[in-house]
Amino acid sequence: MTLAVEPRTTEDGSIPLIDVATLAGLLADGGESALVDVREEGVQARDGQILLSVPLPLSRLELRAGLLLPRRDVRLVVTDAGDGALAALAARRLRDLGFTDVSLLDGGVAAWIASGRETYTGSSAYSKAFGEFVEHAYRTPHLSAVEVKSRLDAGEDLVVLDGRTLPEFEAFSIPGAHAVPNAELPYRVHDLVRSPATLVVVNCAGRTRSIIGAQALINAGLPNPVAALENGTMAWLKAGYALDHGVSRPAPAPSPAGLAEARAAVERLTRRFGLRWLDEAGLAGLEAERPARTLYLYDVRTRAEFEAGHLPGSHWAEGGQLVQGIDRFAAVRNARLVVIDDENGARAAITASWLVQLGWGEVYAYRLPPGRREAGPDWIPPLGAPEGPAEAISPRQAESLLARGGAVVLDLATSLDYAAGHVPGALFAVRARLAEGLDRLPEGEILVTSPDGVLAAYAAPELARLTGRPVRRLAGGTQAWRAAGLPVETGETALHHAPDDVWRSPYHAAGDRQAAFRAYLDWEVNLLAQIGRDDTVRFRTFPVEHAAPPAGQGPVGLAP
Repeated sequence: MTLAVEPRTTEDGSIPLIDVATLAGLLADGGESALVDVREEGVQARDGQILLSVPLPLSRLELRAGLLLPRRDVRLVVTDAGDGALAALAARRLRDLGFTDVSLLDGGVAAWIASGRETYTGSSAYSKAFGEFVEHAYRTPHLSAVEVKSRLDAGEDLVVLDGRTLPEFEAFSIPGAHAVPNAELPYRVHDLVRSPATLVVVNCAGRTRSIIGAQALINAGLPNPVAALENGTMAWLKAGYALDHGVSRPAPAPSPAGLAEARAAVERLTRRFGLRWLDEAGLAGLEAERPARTLYLYDVRTRAEFEAGHLPGSHWAEGGQLVQGIDRFAAVRNARLVVIDDENGARAAITASWLVQLGWGEVYAYRLPPGRREAGPDWIPPLGAPEGPAEAISPRQAESLLARGGAVVLDLATSLDYAAGHVPGALFAVRARLAEGLDRLPEGEILVTSPDGVLAAYAAPELARLTGRPVRRLAGGTQAWRAAGLPVETGETALHHAPDDVWRSPYHAAGDRQAAFRAYLDWEVNLLAQIGRDDTVRFRTFPVEHAAPPAGQGPVGLAP
């Protein structure tokens, strides 16, 4: 007779627990599942996380869960560092929000480590490890900063294309470079080169987007010599070269000849990577199956194009950013993901080709027809309602209240946004830690703010319950304060909680920036050896003349 084993649960019996072996099996079984880490992102980056986990901090859970987890009955596992307290709070909140299959990883990340499995520091390690894999597997050409600068100074036929986002480019860029975010490269490059002999160098701030951008042009069939700038602008600065700041130099819209070349690239990418293009009926079929399958719809055109008219229900993600940080956009492994473009399809094709190689579940591409569009910015509605109402006051009312010394302000922005500008005297705080340090709060009423005021609406009633004090929120948040022409204070002037909520780029590191660059670049390069030890990694490679993936072809690991 076999005795039934009672499933383990949290102490109150409300949430099932699963062990590391069960989680590993779930991640490998080919079905839809999501593993979310609910610690602050800076803590995950510092202390290490499971590669296939997705950051969903408890502090911002209601604001992010709707985008990352579209289907409420998906298999969902929650983890934290190990004691389970934070994970249990998040799991209960997810259950309250309607998620029906929620469990906790027993022992959290600590148990994963104790089992001998890999954990990863840093931000978006999955996508950045993929960049190292791509360079290794395809032998992506690269040039050093010294070589590129020498060629530029000699007046050689050379163009430098920056694969980062436009705001990143405007913050700093290589003199003379053009801003061409990675997914735009096969679409816009043809009008930026003088001839097939022009050398094309793709750069980013570090390594990943330089590699992915250069290899994208090679995969798309650009006849020019192409190379990645080795170690990006970090190497440029290390070599002692200056960067531009505040420059805007976007690539022009494609000419008719450029569009013809881009469409030819779409055909090459489709053949090589077996891309699946949807027509109207095909997309409607996927949408009809949403109750049973998770479906992500991401428009990979520019923000301006998206806002001018996009497919209802879709969200915006630059194609390069979708590849660079897939964990920011999709939490459900083996889900269906549709990338949306205009009638030319070049940006969808290159983005889909990378998602296929990333080992994503089902990837489709779709050309948006002229009809069936709605205008406006992307909007991700928060899930659930705050636990109670909180009075909102206008910026001018808040100014008057603060002038009388009648309130203490808690700012729930990220520590980077807080440092960039906050209500004078405001204390930086982390929502998930509101119960910590209550004895250090000055006496009096509490005024809560966040960038747009949404997070403050969730936090205000929680603070009222924790403190027993009057708590109000700033209507419209700090953005409304600025819009009213009121002064802001910059810097980390008053930290109520530790500013470890977000990962900090080496460009934002205090102290020896060159040492921070070296540490970051070493981390990126070492990811290749790390994923070689990790049996959860399933990246794919395709031969150059590969027409379509054979039926039933599974993912492959590292190329020899």
